[in-house]
Amino acid sequence: MTGRIQNLAQKIAAHLPDRVRRVASLPHELAYEVEPGALLEVCRTLRDAPDLSFEMLMDLAGVDYLDYGMDQWQTQSATRTGFSRARTPYDEAERPAPAGGARYAVVYQLLSITHNERLRLRVACENEAEPVVDSVTGIWASANWFEREAFDLFGILFRGHPDLRRILTDYGFVGHPFRKDFPLIGNVEVRYDPEKKRVVYQPVSIEPRVLVPRVIRYDNRYNPALREEPAPRS
Repeated sequence: MTGRIQNLAQKIAAHLPDRVRRVASLPHELAYEVEPGALLEVCRTLRDAPDLSFEMLMDLAGVDYLDYGMDQWQTQSATRTGFSRARTPYDEAERPAPAGGARYAVVYQLLSITHNERLRLRVACENEAEPVVDSVTGIWASANWFEREAFDLFGILFRGHPDLRRILTDYGFVGHPFRKDFPLIGNVEVRYDPEKKRVVYQPVSIEPRVLVPRVIRYDNRYNPALREEPAPRS
């Protein structure tokens, strides 16, 4: 951990004792988890405390921890260390899943323009059947569209949001595409019907695809013995 990160961690501990919990992160990053009931209080402190001054919400994203920590590929030969998908390995004691085994969470990426510092904050959704957290639009106006996106793609509800509507999918879309139990091919597709002169919904017509690892096997074409030798110079 760098001295700069350590200094920021000490400031957060001084302002938010027992309000946030440090979670695993890369050495040059700082990440905390907050209880749902304390989310708004913690966010206001992070924004308003002069030595913190996280004035900007850079991004907000939903996370679905369904099957978190399981093998990447359900195959006979794949291993936990094979077919890497750029996942950063953590020790079992430091796995960055939410406390209490919550399935859904919301992650906030904060920026202090004043101090040129960044911070990651996460809050778990307590109810899996109806994931709800408080909206932070009253603290950072940029959360408006971010929260609509998380609602659209993950089905996470934001209590107090002024206009919680879908933003990427159609208003009549059924389901939430980024949930890990959402079918890969979707449920319906749309097309323009020239006879009805309007867009119509119909069952998907594409073949289901299966995500399997691309295994690169030995290829004789790359055998060094088969490479053409350069022609001798005359």
